Order: sequence, then structure tokens, then C-alpha cells
Amino acid sequence: MARARRRVGGFFRDFQEFAFKGNVVDLAIAVIIGAAFGKIITSFVEDVVMPLINPIVALSGKDWRTITIGPGIAIGKFLGSIVDFAIVALILFVAIQALQKFKRQEEVTTDPPPDANLIAQERLTGALDRLTNTLESRSDRVL
Repeated sequence: MARARRRVGGFFRDFQEFAFKGNVVDLAIAVIIGAAFGKIITSFVEDVVMPLINPIVALSGKDWRTITIGPGIAIGKFLGSIVDFAIVALILFVAIQALQKFKRQEEVTTDPPPDANLIAQERLTGALDRLTNTLESRSDRVL
């Protein structure tokens, strides 16, 4: 019984460590924002872009959303989804390009941090120099 309790406790502890890591929480936030962004893009396509394209597409007098081929093949909805995808892909491309440009600028402007071993050696050398000077001054006074 105690062994099963340890397994369950270990499982929950491992799950808690996994679930509350920064990357998982960031991913969850990104998914939620992405879903909301998808709704905005769908509304943009349906309410702004496609009404502008509708006069071109609607040669038969139908609305673009209702264009079908045969029984039940909704080409209009499919066209709307393609436009949604193209807009999202374009926005992601522009955003990723901007992030990469920002990272490149950040890499150029930041100087690499000094080597910790080099700093420690410099401090040690300084301390040895001060100690040598102190010992030499004491030996001069003794003589």
C-alpha cells in the first residue's frame, strides 16, 4: 500500500513539475491567444475581405459563402478558410522576421560577458601584489 502511495505521489509531483514549468504555461497562453487571433482573422475575412471579393466571385448571383459544387461540397467556405490561412501565415511570417531582426540587433549590441576565470585571476593577482607589497614594507621596517 505504501509503495502504491509513493508511486501516485511521485506521479503527481512529476506532473506538477511538468505542468508548471514556464514553457508549458507559455504554450498554453499561446494556444489561447492563437484561438482568439484565429477568430479575429475569420471575422476579418468574412466581414471585410470576402465582401470585397464577393462581387467578383458571385457571378451567378450567389453569396460566396453559399457556393457549392454538387451536393454538399462547400467551395465558398473552403475559399474563406484558404484566405484565413494566407492571412495568418503572412502575419506569422512578418512577426517572425521582426523577432529575428530584433534578436540580431540584440546580439550585436550586447558585449559578451567577461570570463569568470579571467576576473578571478585578475583579483588573485591583485591580492598577491598587495600582499607582496605589504610583506616587503614590513621586512624593510624590521631591518
